[in-house]
Amino acid sequence: MGAHLVMAGRLLDADPELAYAHAQAAVRRAGRIDVVREAAGIAAYRTGRYAEALRELRTVRRLNGSSEHLPLMADAERGLGRPERAIALAGSEEARTLDAEARTELAIVVSGARTDLGEHDAALVVLDRIPASERRGDLGLRVLQARAVALEAAGRSDEAATVLAGVDPAALERAIGAAATPDEDVVVFDAYDESADEGNEAEADR
Repeated sequence: MGAHLVMAGRLLDADPELAYAHAQAAVRRAGRIDVVREAAGIAAYRTGRYAEALRELRTVRRLNGSSEHLPLMADAERGLGRPERAIALAGSEEARTLDAEARTELAIVVSGARTDLGEHDAALVVLDRIPASERRGDLGLRVLQARAVALEAAGRSDEAATVLAGVDPAALERAIGAAATPDEDVVVFDAYDESADEGNEAEADR
């Protein structure tokens, strides 16, 4: 199980489908472990299996009580054509527990959801409310990209181009890639009966 979990993380960028296959193999062996379901959820998200990603990430939330993947869950709702649900997640009590980075990630998703609904001014307002202290580094580049996307969708192409005028395209591409890639240094201590977990997989899904 541990080897599958590590490979799922390492292959996420190079071969998302193979990463997904490794994550599924890990789930079959240890479906009650939160980091295993987390890997499955992220791999499902990266391969466009949004309904499955939501199911897995909700399972993670039930197992460990963490809301850290709320931005991914909201974006999965967008992927399923449900931007209203993405916005609702951002307005939940749960969203208030997120750290600064996750709040910014969620704001980027909500801006996209507003754009999906044709609410272009609202999409820009969401980004304007992100504190300056949270617009640094790679995350700051992604906020700029989100602003450019919102402006482009609103028909303000010149302004969109101005926003990205001083941004290094390679740096922006790196920032976007880093946002969806979990740590590769996963250590798993396999100290339970894998055969028992296989038999209880259905129970874990519930």
